[in-house]
Amino acid sequence: IMAFTVDFDSALSFAAVIPALSIVIFGIMLITMPLYKKTQAGTDSLLEKTRESLSGARVLRAFRKERQEAAEFEKRNDALTAVQKRVSAISALTNPLTYVLINLAIVWLIHIGALRVEAGDLTQGQVIALYNYMSQILIELVKLANLIISISRAIASAKRISDVLELQPTDIGGSLAKTGECDVAVEMRNVSLTYDGAGEASLTGICFSALKGQTIGIIGGTGSGKSSLVNLIPGFYPATEGSVLIHGHPVEEYESAYLREQIGVVPQKAVLFKGSIRDNMLWGNKNATDDEIYSALEIAQADRIVRDKGGLDALVEQGGQNLSGGQKQRLTIARALVGKPSILILDDSASALDYATDAALRQALRRLEGNTTTFIVSQRASSVMHADLIIVLDDGACVGMGTHDQLLSNCEVYREIYETQFGGVSHG
Repeated sequence: IMAFTVDFDSALSFAAVIPALSIVIFGIMLITMPLYKKTQAGTDSLLEKTRESLSGARVLRAFRKERQEAAEFEKRNDALTAVQKRVSAISALTNPLTYVLINLAIVWLIHIGALRVEAGDLTQGQVIALYNYMSQILIELVKLANLIISISRAIASAKRISDVLELQPTDIGGSLAKTGECDVAVEMRNVSLTYDGAGEASLTGICFSALKGQTIGIIGGTGSGKSSLVNLIPGFYPATEGSVLIHGHPVEEYESAYLREQIGVVPQKAVLFKGSIRDNMLWGNKNATDDEIYSALEIAQADRIVRDKGGLDALVEQGGQNLSGGQKQRLTIARALVGKPSILILDDSASALDYATDAALRQALRRLEGNTTTFIVSQRASSVMHADLIIVLDDGACVGMGTHDQLLSNCEVYREIYETQFGGVSHG
């Protein structure tokens, strides 16, 4: 604008060079943006392989796969390096091309300016002013070019971050925050579940009722749908067909926060967070007293662990790395019990416990106060054989339901599991 106020004809060189510079800068940006996305994906792949190798280092050594893993790392690293070299080479063209265009414009400006000074149309001072304006444009365009490169990288990263941030939390969406009197704690009416993108249903036609205070055992082979079934109770997944009722009301009618307060879930994988044992226990109930925590620890057979570690202020490493598998499982069970849930779900959460500790845990759970309904998911017949009701799953369908003795006589799948584990000896 200032150049046009000095001399209109000479300033036309500015109007010519700016579109050319825009083509260079935005052209390079359009080319590099997809490549930056590709480098981000390559970085992901490389980090995934590195993390996998580190977490599975013992397995790799046991199977002598170190060289194979190193070769796979080199392959992914070389692919990432090649993409990064290519995108860097294209990005590096920005400064040279902008400098060339600007300097050509300056040469043209000085040439035109000299002719117009000689003709008496311009003064030397005006030519110097135009030159300075052009130089200022050069400096700012170089800054813009560098900014464009940074923006290209940032857009590739921002898209990936926004994909995570835009994920909405699972919310049941109901408004019910109180349960009435109902003897049936959990009821499923012809429930089926098909996960998004799955080719076939994970559960089909599940029907049962669990009364208050009952212990419900769920048993079946790997992949039979045990975890899928109990995940329907707290509303982690919506049933594809049928109804899941908690205390006489469909799951969808409850507020998420209230429903999760009523249900204590101990997942298959024991997850503990870095901090003190007390911090981890307070996840179950942030207002719990030390006495309430120790009561839950005692039921979960974990009170001795805590005392041996030095009390509730003992440090838990990230992921519970300073604890054994059985210790982590007992602490996660205690964490769920601290909240005093009306429904307790133990999703194969005693798999790392020895038989004696498992038996002591089940006995303690049967003495829980408040008519707690307990769901025990297990592949061990010994863990569920004393339950009030045992549900036998096979390939997502209920193939047997009843007590231990009833299932031994009328359910082939349960009988096979029992005889495999006990060799046909009756433990009824």
